[in-house]
Amino acid sequence: VMNISYTNKGDYLLPDLILEDKERFNIGKYGLLRLNYIKKENLGLYFDLLVSDKLNEYLHGVDITIMEKVQKLIKELAEKENINEKLKESNQILWVSKMNNIKNISEEIILREYIYV
Repeated sequence: VMNISYTNKGDYLLPDLILEDKERFNIGKYGLLRLNYIKKENLGLYFDLLVSDKLNEYLHGVDITIMEKVQKLIKELAEKENINEKLKESNQILWVSKMNNIKNISEEIILREYIYV
């Protein structure tokens, strides 16, 4: 049983809500994408995380997980396509173009699997 105290403000009784004193994280690109998605598509999850004061931690976890997965997939695809330091030295423009393409493909795959679900 949870005891909630209230403070009288004019004609209203407002609950005395106190957040735990815990570390707050900056949320990056992937966490913000997930936040926007759950606000539109999964309001129940959003409010559960918000009310339980776990939203910031959850979004930070999403950020870290997605960054790691994107980096891993970029590395795997670059190896598969033979995009390496040798290509970078011999034709930097081609290397940048191919790496940008792989980054875009990797993000698209990971976002579909982990953000928009």
